Amino acid sequence: MGMPLELNTMIITKGNEKRLEENLFILEKEGYRLYPIDIPMDIRKTKESETRGTAVIRKLEWESEKTKITYQLISLNSSN
Repeated sequence: MGMPLELNTMIITKGNEKRLEENLFILEKEGYRLYPIDIPMDIRKTKESETRGTAVIRKLEWESEKTKITYQLISLNSSN
């Protein structure tokens, strides 16, 4: 029996991220997802929304059909 796996090339938060430190966040998603680690990628609130900034995933964990990623925000797009 296979394990369902999704490959992601951007971080979609849907507003569920939690701040751990100043620029370090954790996000938990349903299912098993694979993200590139230590490579800058877009971060968005929804798939269709504008890019909010750039982040680098520092840690990826799979457990109980959930994926936890710890990412560092390296740039933030501002409307100012």
